[in-house]
Amino acid sequence: MVSASTASPEEIAKFESVADTWWDPTGPFRPLHKFNPARIRYMRDRLAAHFGRDPKAPTPFAGLSLLDIGCGGGLIAEPMARLGFEVTGIDAAEKNVTVAGIHAARSGLNISYEAATPEDLLGRKQNYDVVLTLEVVEHVTDLNTFLESASALLAPNGALIAATLNRTLKSLALAKIGAEYILRWLPPGTHDWRKFVKPSELSKGLRRGGLAITDISGLSYGLTTDTWTASKDLDVNYIVFATRGS
Repeated sequence: MVSASTASPEEIAKFESVADTWWDPTGPFRPLHKFNPARIRYMRDRLAAHFGRDPKAPTPFAGLSLLDIGCGGGLIAEPMARLGFEVTGIDAAEKNVTVAGIHAARSGLNISYEAATPEDLLGRKQNYDVVLTLEVVEHVTDLNTFLESASALLAPNGALIAATLNRTLKSLALAKIGAEYILRWLPPGTHDWRKFVKPSELSKGLRRGGLAITDISGLSYGLTTDTWTASKDLDVNYIVFATRGS
């Protein structure tokens, strides 16, 4: 069993310092507000196909449980709850889950939030139909330990979705230098390019956790439309859909 924590004290402090601004669409998390519609569409459609649900139904995932690892202020947890999932959100930064819980209560959503890491949950003998780890793996101290922990929390026939940044020269130019220092989409120092994760590395870690990779898609930004869409370009942002057998 994995017991080591993969949470980085430096990364926790970094995100706690801006926790109050999670729901400000013009604040430090503005890129996530722009980014999320494309991610939510991808997840809804892939998960509906996997579980045999109608993606156009009001709550297509009623009866299914979902764990959002690194939930931050709840920007993904809340839409997933509205789609019918029973959502648990965990984050290593206690201030993040406090903000998330307050916002969910104001929104009339029943979401269980906890300041915890996936390693903290392993001893509870509980698993989830869906596990999300979105824009998290590039911030952990030990990628393989983190992926092993996340995979262990997935139920049989479940699906895990991971999204992160590829370690390429293009991502260095666009996601690090461009986004942080030129366009100022993110506070300088948000990311360490050396911790970006190649698709092959992420896929290998998930396979070690007993999962099968069924899709890898890019998420690309359209400068003229100011929107994000799923694509075949994995050079910067990408998302992985993995499943566990019965």
